[in-house]
Amino acid sequence: MTTAQTAPPPSMRLRELVFGAACAAALRAAARLGVADALGEDPMAAEDLAAAVKAEPRPLRRLLRALSCYGVFAERPDGTFAHTDVSRLLREDDPHSLRAIALWCTEPWTWDAWPKLDEAVRSGRNVVQELYGKEFFQYLNEDAPESAHVFNRAMTTSSKQSAKEVAELLDLSGSASVADIGGGQGHVVASLLEKYPSMRGTLLDLPQVVENADPRLREGGDLADRVQILGGDCRVSVPVRADTYIIKNILEWDDESTARLLRNVRETGGPGARVVVIENLVDDTPSMRFSTAMDLLLLLNVGGAKHTTESMVSRITEAGLVIDDISPVNPYLHAFDCPAAGCAGHHTRGAGPATRGARRPVRCVGQPAGSRSQR
Repeated sequence: MTTAQTAPPPSMRLRELVFGAACAAALRAAARLGVADALGEDPMAAEDLAAAVKAEPRPLRRLLRALSCYGVFAERPDGTFAHTDVSRLLREDDPHSLRAIALWCTEPWTWDAWPKLDEAVRSGRNVVQELYGKEFFQYLNEDAPESAHVFNRAMTTSSKQSAKEVAELLDLSGSASVADIGGGQGHVVASLLEKYPSMRGTLLDLPQVVENADPRLREGGDLADRVQILGGDCRVSVPVRADTYIIKNILEWDDESTARLLRNVRETGGPGARVVVIENLVDDTPSMRFSTAMDLLLLLNVGGAKHTTESMVSRITEAGLVIDDISPVNPYLHAFDCPAAGCAGHHTRGAGPATRGARRPVRCVGQPAGSRSQR
């Protein structure tokens, strides 16, 4: 029986780390084969699982044995394999499924990009332009449509899982309209419209993204008569006026794109608009290994970065916005609330304990200044 190991000696720990790609590849293989979906509540023999996923029994046993070392599946004394809390997250039907995320983080382009991390660290620039001769999302949409599909599914999964938490946190009772900027398929704006029956909403994202908007927002949907769906690049312009703008998980591009987006929102919304920026941070999070790895991946693909609290505050205030409150949405996301000019005060509610302690109100005033990647 193979079990997850803990606290190996340093020499073995380093050996394990340099084989990290083997673990990522094993997770990808299991996700693509559908092993977690084929494995039910009762333990199964590798031979039976192999028949279910149309694979060879011996290699599949080797794959499962490797994953069991990390607590993904469990090998029992009789040689059968059972689910763990981790392996269940690879199932399509699990309400907290991370299968799409697992595939996105191990897409073919990542295997081309990771070996060039030293080049990215030396230059501070992404490596995708050199690899493929075009900007990352242009490459996805034009040359790697399957990867683009996986990306959209992964972002949809993340957005669905956090949209209700965002709606629970934000008090928008003083707003008649809300715009979800770079909002993907619109799960956040849909959750907010469901919470506030008299509110109107707008979803803005790339045309190929919004054409697959949440069914609640499309024609015939429950919320269709209260929402406008716009296709466009928010880094170029934000052609919508609203009382409140939501910017969630898209300020991870290069600094120029981030500044341009924030400036677009500020100039379009004017002094009467409230802006809420929601991001996951790389300081004091419960999962630093994941967030710092994603930070490096952003360097490789778009030349972007995850933010610390300090860097996020700096970007927002440099755009001329005033941060009134920073509140946790969940252990991984924080909301930076920028109220309308002259209307300072707390606008969040329902927040649990912050990652760094209790909710921390701040007042950070910046001077007026002169992309969507992930949601």
